[in-house]
This record gives sequence, C-alpha cells and structure tokens, in this order.
Amino acid sequence: MTIRVVLADDQPLVRAGLTMVIADLPDLEIAGEAGTGAEAVRLVRELGPDVVVMDIRMPEMDGIEATREITAAAGAPRVLILTTFDDDDNVYAALRAGASGFLVKDMALLDIIAAVRVVAAGDALIAPSVTRRLIEEFADRPETPARGPARPLDGITEREREVLTLVGRGMSNAEIAAELYIGPATAKTHVARLLTKLGARDRIQLVIAAYEAGLVTPYR
Repeated sequence: MTIRVVLADDQPLVRAGLTMVIADLPDLEIAGEAGTGAEAVRLVRELGPDVVVMDIRMPEMDGIEATREITAAAGAPRVLILTTFDDDDNVYAALRAGASGFLVKDMALLDIIAAVRVVAAGDALIAPSVTRRLIEEFADRPETPARGPARPLDGITEREREVLTLVGRGMSNAEIAAELYIGPATAKTHVARLLTKLGARDRIQLVIAAYEAGLVTPYR
C-alpha cells in the first residue's frame, strides 16, 4: 500500500528536500504541498492523504489550529509535526490538538521518512528523551493547563495507574516490563487497556493524560 503524504511547511526548501527523497521510494508518494495551515486543511479535505507532515509556524493558520481541524474530522489522517523544539513553545499544544508525534527539522531526512511510516501504521512517534523534554519544558509554564485529569482515571486499576505513570515518563513497553517485573506482553496489554479506557488514540495521548493527571513529576 502506498502512503500518501501532504507536506505542510512555509519553507519551500524543506518541502523540496522531502519530495526529493520520497520520489525514489516505492511505498510513499507526495499527494500535495501546502505553504499555510489553511491550505493544508483544504488539501486534506480534497485529497484524503494518509499522513500530513506539518510545520507549526506558518502564515494564515498555524500548524496547531490546522492539526486540530484536520484530526477532528472522521477518518482523519495522522499528523506528524515537523518543527524546531528548542525554540517552539507550541509543541505540547500541537500534541493536544491531535498530532501523532513530532520531529525536529535537524533530523536526517531518512529518519523523517521512517517516522512517516511509523505513524501511517497507526503508531505514535514519541521517543523517551522527547517525552522528558516535553515534561520539563511545559510543566511550570503559566499558560499550561492546570494539572488535573483530562480524562477520568477512576476506571483504571492500580497496576494500570503504575503503567500510565511509566508511559508518562517515556518508558517503552520493554522498560515498563523490567520496571514492574512483568512480561513485555503483559505490559503491552496494560497499555492497550489504558488506550481503551481513557479513550486515547495513541501513546502520546497517554503521556498527556499522565501529565495532566499529575502522575508524572518533571525531571529537574
């Protein structure tokens, strides 16, 4: 199956670099390119891509609002944020808007392509180091929503609460298994149940839920 991609970035060089790489790949194709968030929303509605690679800072409509509009629709494509983390305060908001992950623009092009395949397969892209940086960066910001469960946590078991906490700390299923002395398959099952119980689309939303519920302590 060919993964159809919309590139949304106001920098033509970024789009050109990705287009050059994708043109040589049999499993990916560029469905369209957008230079603004509003144009990205329009192209998604017209073309029905599988993945949108989305910048955050764009004219007319930024990538956060565009992501929110795109992911709110039925059968929405996955959105992969491509931005510069160190100077972009809006990454957390983009994830809350429905993005399935984010990358930084200084990553190798082949790594970005690999990430497109990951989110197209229905997985979330969030590395442990990125999770920790998100928590550190946004934990104490006054504009960050006050801590408290974004989703009710009453329906989860104590073990699931432990697993959710470790997911929020950026641990993989294997790391969670080792931490709790359980099998990797059991850890995977707990994560799957949390996704269902909390109505989360992917692992990133579990990280956000753990943070907002106050289960995660920022690393300092």
